[in-house]
Amino acid sequence: MQTEVLQAMQERRSCRAYLPEQIKPEELDAVLTAGTWAPTGMGAQSPVIVAVQDKATRDTLSRLNAAVMGNDRDPFYGAPTVLVVLADKSRHTCVEDGSLVMGNLLLAAHAAGLGACWIHRAREVFAGDEGKALLAKWGLDAEKYIGVGHCILGYAAPGGYREAAPRKADYVVRV
Repeated sequence: MQTEVLQAMQERRSCRAYLPEQIKPEELDAVLTAGTWAPTGMGAQSPVIVAVQDKATRDTLSRLNAAVMGNDRDPFYGAPTVLVVLADKSRHTCVEDGSLVMGNLLLAAHAAGLGACWIHRAREVFAGDEGKALLAKWGLDAEKYIGVGHCILGYAAPGGYREAAPRKADYVVRV
């Protein structure tokens, strides 16, 4: 049984080199729609996706993310679009809900022919003063949301993908 969905799950890879060209609006819309269909605890739809294509805001997010790591390299690998996934801290399943949104975004990006990668450190970025200021600028309550991840999007540059590692032998335990 090999369906398109299962094949996409096996073929999807994290992209770590991007062309500077911005993605098309219809590609962004398709990826965002997929994110909204992720399952969430009790169907609460606690996550929020902030689509960032404004270069100045994207560069600010890059700088804040790099600062968490203690360097000044672009952790977004040149990707022109960043989807910030946040989730309502009051939900016990907030991180899980946001993680499922991230999974949908990554698979949808692959299906749309886009490169994508989950970039961590959103929790730290949006717990800091500058991150909280961004949330307020976007009309979001900084005390309500926790950062789950950044899904970077763009067109893959040559060499943007690595080969998949073989699956480990003891990945599944059957009882």
